[in-house]
Amino acid sequence: MTGRRKLLGEWRGRLTKMPLPEREPTGSELTGPTPYGRDQTTRPLPQSYPAVQAELTALRERVPHLTGTVVASSDGLLIEHDLPAHIEPAGMAALAAAQLSLSYRLASTAHGGGFNEVVVHGSDGQVVIYAAGYTALTVLAGPDVNVGRLHLESRPVARAIAAHLAAAHD
Repeated sequence: MTGRRKLLGEWRGRLTKMPLPEREPTGSELTGPTPYGRDQTTRPLPQSYPAVQAELTALRERVPHLTGTVVASSDGLLIEHDLPAHIEPAGMAALAAAQLSLSYRLASTAHGGGFNEVVVHGSDGQVVIYAAGYTALTVLAGPDVNVGRLHLESRPVARAIAAHLAAAHD
């Protein structure tokens, strides 16, 4: 191995290796410097968004055969949800963010434009993910849902959620 490759390997190892905590920190432990040198007290802790939750509840009431909704950040963090008990919200948020990222990349590569929504038709229902600013609105519906009505009701909700979240962080 040449000296140059060895030095590059050492630098890469130094930049990518970061000690991980042995367990998740609790709310009282979220203080002090992070591995990146920033103070964690400036990072916003998870909070509740009643306006977003009201939008999700109203959407479920307006659309027949809708089984659940999730709002997740683009990095997969759960913001709000209205899901049945058998679906784990944090896992669904992570899956929705991954699908949103993949769909955005596919749309930008294929057409060079933006991404609005993705529809997954399954044998037991539909999953629709709408871009909502820097977040995603994921809607789960049964196989008998009217997909046109689902889009008609969900698109404005996605825009309203994006506006609520933008106003909450300004």
